[in-house]
Amino acid sequence: MAAPIKVAAISGSLRKSSFNSGLIRSAIELSKSSIHGIEIEFIDISNLPIINTDLENQAGVAYPSLVQSFRHKILEADSVLFASPEYNYSIAAPLKNAIDWASRAPNVWAGKTAAIVSAGGGFGGGRSQYHLRQVGVFLDLHFINKPEFFLNAFQPPAKFNSDGDLIDEEAKIRLKEVLLSLQGLTLSLQDKS
Repeated sequence: MAAPIKVAAISGSLRKSSFNSGLIRSAIELSKSSIHGIEIEFIDISNLPIINTDLENQAGVAYPSLVQSFRHKILEADSVLFASPEYNYSIAAPLKNAIDWASRAPNVWAGKTAAIVSAGGGFGGGRSQYHLRQVGVFLDLHFINKPEFFLNAFQPPAKFNSDGDLIDEEAKIRLKEVLLSLQGLTLSLQDKS
């Protein structure tokens, strides 16, 4: 039996009851209960320092230890699941900071498959996804094209509970479809290499 693909899951929201982090938690739950051959690890970005190249190459170490640990987790993953909230029509600052740290030489994003999910008001975080896809072109990420996952978290019926956990069954089905697409693209690209 082939080894499961490893997915690094990153939420761009640092809020404790974040709906976007709730999507990651639900993805992890789905990977354990109903999708075989995929392992998802939540990667916490809340303690990463703000990117500052003066922090590089200090005391003979290329990057601060928290940054190096984060970069290693991305490097070891086969693919990435981004939960990208929309702030002012774009990517949230914590997520962009993490992206920038992992893009420093050598770029540890390069060649990985990726998917994006978002929850929010209005367009459900969609504008942030389009900006993230643009950034991903430079990073050499390979995003799934379909299905797209935008969730208007404030439109009835309730999508999340008070702890930020996804409770909407239809959204869970759609999230599972994203994960299966990510798994399929990852396996396809691994077969070609």
